[in-house]
Amino acid sequence: MSNISAIVKSIQDIMRKDAGVDGDAQRIGQVSWMLFLKILDDQEKNLEILRDGYVSPMPKECKWRNWAADNEGMTGDELVEFVNENLFKRLRSLPFDRENPMTGIIRGVFEDSFNYMKSGVLLRQVTNKINEIDFTKKAELHLFNEIYEKILNDLQSAGNAGEYYTPRALTQFVVDMVAPKLGESVLDPSCGTGWFLTCTIEHIRSNYVKSPHDELILQDSIRGIELKQLPHLLATTNLILHGIECPTRLRHDDSLSRPIKDYGPEDSVDTVVTNPPFGGQVKPGIVHNFPSQFQTAETSFLFLVLIMTVLKSGGRAGVVLPDGFLFGEGVATRIKEKLLTDCNLHTIVRLPNGVFSPYTGITTNLLFFTKGEPTKEVWYFEHPLPPGIKNYSRSNPLKIDEFNEEKAWWNNRKETENAWRVGIDEIKARNFNLDIKNPNRKDTKEILDTNELISAIEANFKEATEILEKIKSNI
Repeated sequence: MSNISAIVKSIQDIMRKDAGVDGDAQRIGQVSWMLFLKILDDQEKNLEILRDGYVSPMPKECKWRNWAADNEGMTGDELVEFVNENLFKRLRSLPFDRENPMTGIIRGVFEDSFNYMKSGVLLRQVTNKINEIDFTKKAELHLFNEIYEKILNDLQSAGNAGEYYTPRALTQFVVDMVAPKLGESVLDPSCGTGWFLTCTIEHIRSNYVKSPHDELILQDSIRGIELKQLPHLLATTNLILHGIECPTRLRHDDSLSRPIKDYGPEDSVDTVVTNPPFGGQVKPGIVHNFPSQFQTAETSFLFLVLIMTVLKSGGRAGVVLPDGFLFGEGVATRIKEKLLTDCNLHTIVRLPNGVFSPYTGITTNLLFFTKGEPTKEVWYFEHPLPPGIKNYSRSNPLKIDEFNEEKAWWNNRKETENAWRVGIDEIKARNFNLDIKNPNRKDTKEILDTNELISAIEANFKEATEILEKIKSNI
């Protein structure tokens, strides 16, 4: 089994020698389209064995096996000329085939990708390193997770990285609690690199898929939208590697660019799991796609309005939102009023600082709600830090087993040191301010302040006693 971290590091070291690759963003873009082709080719090798009459969407000369798989194959100027003048030109102009819609996905990937490398010798060295990974082996599927983690770690220095990254433990917990079922449509309207969707695939497969027909139903139920080219490419690759043969429902688009009034029943979904970008500013004019009372430049607020719109009655959602939404006023208040009127916001999991470290320090929450019935009360659960950990960090990341307490409490709810509930009347009286602190546990600072005060009183009492004794002795 290959050491993926070492392979990725070797690839990066090789690319740093190339005069055409400038910075982390270009290195990541370069390795991403190459991995896409390698993974697609390895997937096709399996399909050719499993499926009689399988027809490849790839032109023969563009398949990885025919130009890259031979470590002693094309190199130097010949390789660079082939990639630039043949491979990219062919794939960017690949005609769409209704019988094989994967052609459209491949074309879309290469319309926005570039070969930055100028040295064919170094390009050959990179392809040889990628050849060390065998994606035909299901036992090595988790190795790709290592590649993604390495790429995501590098993204932080490539600009705007935080919006791409959601801790794996968090995505798994959200999916486990929303619990999508076979036959339910699942949407992530800002899917980034696709981890909410792959967690959903694994959840449904492990709990419901028992036959090839079930698998076909699953294949058709996964939907995602991503605005930016690089994470969309990574998401496409991720879904292919997780068994979605033709991810046609993964769109490269801006979810907020369509007027809310244009959404109809055909756009409705059963479940939404997502971490929408927050802290960003939408493009000019986008806010006018939303009703005037909900118009704001804060992207996460607009995504929540979109989610409430596309959910079917009875549909369920798990959404990551920043603290600013809970205590926000103005537009935020009106969105919260709509959320609590149209949906049952049954649970808010309050996360501690550092969950998204080192990408962002913004404190976040997990909101779980069901559309079609008003909220009567909101349960809060304050996620505790593990013993001995003061803050999450890269060296101390969030782990899935740390959610065991929430999972045990979920279907048997009662107030605890970490859990409490607030009725809708109190929330309305607070003008829909949902930033409600845990009443069952004293703030650590309060405890420290109290202890310090007691120590000060004791010290003052001791000093006063000593002075009193001196006075008595002089009388």
